[in-house]
Amino acid sequence: MPDATGLQPDYNRLMAHIREFSRRVKLSGTPEELESFHYLQAEMGAYGYHTRLLSHDAFISLPGKARVEIDGEALRCITHSMSISTPAGGIDAELVHVGEGHEADFSGRNVHGKIVLVDGIATEEVAALASAAGAIGQIHISPNEHLYEMCVSPVWGSPSQHTRNRLPTTAICTITLQNGEPLRKRLADGETIRASIETEVDTGWRKTPILVAELGPDGAEDVPFVLFSGHHDTWHFGVMDNGGANATMLEAARVLAIGRREWKRGLRICFWSGHSHGRYSGSAWYADEYFDELDRRCVAHVNVDSTGGEGATVLTNSGVIDELRSVAAEAIEAVSGQKHAGRRHGRAADQSFWGVGIPSMFGSLSHQPPSPVKMLTALGWWWHTPHDTVEHIDPDNLVRDTRIILLVLHRLLTAQVLPLDYAVYARSLGDELARLDKDLSGQLDIGTLRTSAADLEQWATTLMQRSAGATEAAAERINAALMRASRLLVPLNYTSGERFHPDSALPHTPWPSLDGIRELARLPAHSEDTAFYTVHARQTRNRIAHALREANAVLKGALD
Repeated sequence: MPDATGLQPDYNRLMAHIREFSRRVKLSGTPEELESFHYLQAEMGAYGYHTRLLSHDAFISLPGKARVEIDGEALRCITHSMSISTPAGGIDAELVHVGEGHEADFSGRNVHGKIVLVDGIATEEVAALASAAGAIGQIHISPNEHLYEMCVSPVWGSPSQHTRNRLPTTAICTITLQNGEPLRKRLADGETIRASIETEVDTGWRKTPILVAELGPDGAEDVPFVLFSGHHDTWHFGVMDNGGANATMLEAARVLAIGRREWKRGLRICFWSGHSHGRYSGSAWYADEYFDELDRRCVAHVNVDSTGGEGATVLTNSGVIDELRSVAAEAIEAVSGQKHAGRRHGRAADQSFWGVGIPSMFGSLSHQPPSPVKMLTALGWWWHTPHDTVEHIDPDNLVRDTRIILLVLHRLLTAQVLPLDYAVYARSLGDELARLDKDLSGQLDIGTLRTSAADLEQWATTLMQRSAGATEAAAERINAALMRASRLLVPLNYTSGERFHPDSALPHTPWPSLDGIRELARLPAHSEDTAFYTVHARQTRNRIAHALREANAVLKGALD
């Protein structure tokens, strides 16, 4: 890891960017957002990057007016991106409390044609369950007095003809805790309550921008590159989310460009639209449109979100893929002294490139300390509200977070051999397979998978040992092998196994490619369905065995 003092962001430049980003509300596909993209393009061009401002069709949903009325009293509320719009005058139905809206909360409860009252911030998971259960509306109770803007589509990116039927079919609003608690109590006491909801949501296809800025090592073109990305669209002014990260991106780009002679590979920086109002529509479109180039040339993806937040003192919980854990941990400790926990990525944060097979890290980087208030994120009470303004940026935290990003990118750009540790990956997979083997109780033999995972650890460890002091030719051969292995291995860890159609935006289990085997393991003993589940589990085993065999052959071949 390079000396942390060698890559220093400029405090004044960072704060100048923050002031610029505090000037506009940047809803996806609006003129104000495009104007702000022009600022980004001018800055990146001034740093020497080749820039392209792309425009593409995206399915965007912008919330409008909302009304929630109980017993003739209008309650303060908002509606949400990807909610349906009600007919004029709204809808009226009985209110049913479903707790936090988990699958078990809906089980055995008749909510068909009713409005569900849900504890907590609106999510795509609850929207999917409520829609499937036949509810016509949702009223969410905020964890506090603030109303949190959310996109509730369970479809990753813009929907296709095959996924548009998964969009919510409910009208969705959020009310404050003060207004929600009495309703919850009245329902618990057995009272019947009717609610009226009216929503206006502007949902449809519109043009949205993506800024792509690229710089290669001196004199080199069409070389492997590191992808560095973050979204630019915002809820309200969004000065932390995502102005802080955009400031980090601009300043990291400037500082890194100064030392491009050290680079072994290029840097491609993408600013997305459609993150907030299109369920990552920008990065998902880019992954589809540039799949071949990303497959051939992209070595890693670093995403950044919501840096520099006031009170964001926790640097141990950012998401990172197994093979990049050490890169994250060393940078975070070098700058902050904190020990990174290597938390697994969630299904969020423009991580649209796992299907391509690109190792990734981060999203939100710094977080608030634990709080008794149950939030979806640890990014501050102002997150996704009109209060996300400049006073909630801590300049020192912004400098700190930017230094961490600089160290990570510098290492990925300058390392002779890519720091992708597939021995860590293999141990993680081996642990998962050991647990699964125990749960299977002999119903399916997955010994070959466990042996292949052990082999992967051996070949990856040997490859790392050989990498030390490798010649330029040897390093090139090893890097090519690591990239090829990543295309086989990353999808096993973070997708269901389908590389070309993204999985849903709903929460995923770790190693979702193993789900076919897990389903067999979860069946009750002597179930009459065992034979059916075994067919699918066997096919799942074969897909994973093939990927591991190919990856082992690639790594072993780099040693010959």
